[in-house]
Amino acid sequence: MLPGEQPPASGAEHPDHGSLDPADNRTRSSVITARAAHTFEPVGRSVAAARAFVRDTLQGWGFGDVVDDAVVLTSELVTNAVVHAGTAAEVVCLRSGDGVRIEVSDRYPEREIPLQSSGVAMGSPDREGGRGLQLCAALATRWGVEYSPAHKHVWFRLDLPERQVGTRTAGPSVSTELLPLADERVRVAVIQIDSEGAVSAWNDDAQELFGYPAKQIIGKPLTDYAAWPHTPGTSTGIAEALRLSRWEGSYGIRAADGRVVPVYASHLRVRDPQGEPSTVCLLVRDDERAVLATPQRGAAPESAHRADGQSTDPFETFIGSPAPDDLDGLLQRTVERSRDMLDGDAAFLLLATDDETELEVRATTGLPSARQRFARVPVDTGSGRYGTARMPAVHEDLSAVPGAVPLLNGTGMRSVVTVPLKVEGRLTGSLGVAAEGAGRYSNEEALRLQFAADRIALAVESARLGELERLRRGSLSFLVEASDLLAGTLDRDQTLALMAQMTVRTLATWCAVYTIADTASEPYLSYVLHEDEERIDGLKALLGRIDPPEPVPTPGARIWPAPARAAHEAALEASVRSLDDEPHHLGSGIGSTLTTAASVGGETVVLPLVARNRVIGMLVLGKPSEDHFRQENLELAEDLSRRAALALDNSRLYSERMAISQSLQRSLLPPDMPEVPGVEVEVIYRAAGEGNEVGGDFYDLFTIPDGAYGFAIGDVCGTGPEAAAVTGLARHALRLLAREGYSGPAVLERLNNAILDEGERSRFLTLLYGELRPQEDGSALLKVVCAGHPLPLRLRQDGSVEAAAEPQPLLGVMDDLELYEQTVRLEPGDVLLCVTDGITERREGSRMLGDDGLAEVLKGCTGLTAGAVAARVMRAVERFAADSPSDDMAILTMRVPEPQRN
Repeated sequence: MLPGEQPPASGAEHPDHGSLDPADNRTRSSVITARAAHTFEPVGRSVAAARAFVRDTLQGWGFGDVVDDAVVLTSELVTNAVVHAGTAAEVVCLRSGDGVRIEVSDRYPEREIPLQSSGVAMGSPDREGGRGLQLCAALATRWGVEYSPAHKHVWFRLDLPERQVGTRTAGPSVSTELLPLADERVRVAVIQIDSEGAVSAWNDDAQELFGYPAKQIIGKPLTDYAAWPHTPGTSTGIAEALRLSRWEGSYGIRAADGRVVPVYASHLRVRDPQGEPSTVCLLVRDDERAVLATPQRGAAPESAHRADGQSTDPFETFIGSPAPDDLDGLLQRTVERSRDMLDGDAAFLLLATDDETELEVRATTGLPSARQRFARVPVDTGSGRYGTARMPAVHEDLSAVPGAVPLLNGTGMRSVVTVPLKVEGRLTGSLGVAAEGAGRYSNEEALRLQFAADRIALAVESARLGELERLRRGSLSFLVEASDLLAGTLDRDQTLALMAQMTVRTLATWCAVYTIADTASEPYLSYVLHEDEERIDGLKALLGRIDPPEPVPTPGARIWPAPARAAHEAALEASVRSLDDEPHHLGSGIGSTLTTAASVGGETVVLPLVARNRVIGMLVLGKPSEDHFRQENLELAEDLSRRAALALDNSRLYSERMAISQSLQRSLLPPDMPEVPGVEVEVIYRAAGEGNEVGGDFYDLFTIPDGAYGFAIGDVCGTGPEAAAVTGLARHALRLLAREGYSGPAVLERLNNAILDEGERSRFLTLLYGELRPQEDGSALLKVVCAGHPLPLRLRQDGSVEAAAEPQPLLGVMDDLELYEQTVRLEPGDVLLCVTDGITERREGSRMLGDDGLAEVLKGCTGLTAGAVAARVMRAVERFAADSPSDDMAILTMRVPEPQRN
């Protein structure tokens, strides 16, 4: 009983139909004919020793019918004493003529004596301890607890079943009409099969039943004559059945006349004096199976009823009621019960993979579970009977056959019995019990363990399928979320970070991503992440000291032992250095190194990142020391690696295309604009579309001969790369023609012809072009041509706004254009505002800013600098509508500053 578990009242006895004084009940109910006692120290090994003590004692008294129940109950109660309470335990066995009473006492003086009125509160059956009283209630005839200030006694009584003297089992007396029918003479064929599967003995009844004389059939395999039923639910074939320690069931024998005789058979595996195995087969006609068939277990005797009067199911008795509803709990409970049932020191349960080629360790007791959990061993390790997990096997001494059971290497276990778990003939797992001593197990124990495995196999498979379904649903959700996250970014660094963050904690303890730039480049460690951020630097340094994994394109995860080996070597070197240092010189270095080694010392796997038939990197996943990956997690990681590889390659391609695009776009922007003496110039440019630096709108300011400056602001039809191509043509043509001395109309007419020469690629263009000449009186003279472009607005010092040019035809539409230029003089304090239609056509629903709205904004800019005017106009445009602009926008402002006043 665990500390804190509420026991029944002092001196209480259960069930309530007996004496309240257990001592009085003992003397009244039967006479004690034998007594055995032993004290066990508070160490874990004492539990197994107590089981052996009780088993040997009861078997010596001839109480084999109650040995199993007694051992299970003793194991629970001694565990509570020596493990949970931490005290020595005294076990006393008392024999009487009709049963046995076993007492377990511990010394726990700190425990308070419960009040008489306190009720019984059972512990949770899912806890490792605390199930002792529940099992007593389920298995014992009577049980109780006695308290004193220095001792606690838990006792239980098991009555022997009422049987006739000298019988192992007996059925009820029935009328003659109810007896099974048989021929005048019941014939029992006795056949013996040698170690090779051939018939070595054939009696007269076998000859009479099947028509073959002994000389005709001896030396031939029985499998040649057996008609084995290939029906669902048949888990073994005739060859396997002949190798089991004991087997009963139905099949057919092909008789000499060609008929198939249905028979009921009982097989028993034996050894001759030379130690050679053989099988004795007893066969009767199938309708006479009652002669050989083991009687079905009847209803549970009254002693197996629970306190509420309901009978206890054998499965529930073995596993405990209620059975755990999760797979791990069920498996752990199974190995604990199996160990107790066979009085073993350790037990293990392995589940088979879907292809039945490997077994995965899922539950152990008495073994280093942290090192073994999820480790894998092959189903078939050899061609012999003992080299496969598909058949029961008993190893009397593992030291004579090292490596026969890889899971037990280095554990000190010497004898082991293993049996398969099968569902509808398919191997689903393997259950084993081991002991430190040699020769502990025989075929009898294998049969008992196989019976338990058969009872638990379906429940385990059902729970495993339920867990697998939950994992698959979780995996699908995980992959959907991962795909959304990876598709939501085209940034390479962010993609690397997402890959690592999605795997750490969910699939692995730590993760590293290697990238490969091209086929000629070596893998580069691009990203490292650990669930403990303080270990990232140490992990990165460790991985930086070893060669990266080979970029193998083969799909699937492969083991990479280099990190664990390097971590182990680093830990050894650090430990050696620490021995040479003075104690006061020891800092955090050794602790950090050992911590890093522990976090990397487990299983490490590498998954290739393959995109477009090329390995672009590797995803490395790692576990801490002595830990292994589950196959389901590796399969999920493989699915993730495929998605991550495509996302990483997309981000690479996007980065390359973006770099090229930005380089080309920057080449279309004007270089640094010259400073115009006596005139303030400011430009604001916004290209529509994500990642665009240049669109259909453009601007320019450049020098031309005779101290003048050319300026332009234009808008090509459309946006994007096609419009940017016309932008480049227009800007470079303007500079070239203007510097050749052509007037404004001549420059635009020649540009119009160049656009038309582009053919299908041509686009019409609105353009405001002008020449600016600063004057000695502080003003500025402008000659402008407005070809289909929004008219420039002039802001005077008095706050009035007027158009500074007249509209003319746009470019790229007609062959013959007749354009003219207009002269505008900017006085000190005047501002000329030039914009593209992305400014004037800014919309909010049915409203549009328009020329009038722009003029109203400009009126409020009196006295502002050119930069302030441009900024205020842009701010007003952005506030006019909530949506992001869908068109390119450009603003060019020129202002003649007022003279400085002294």
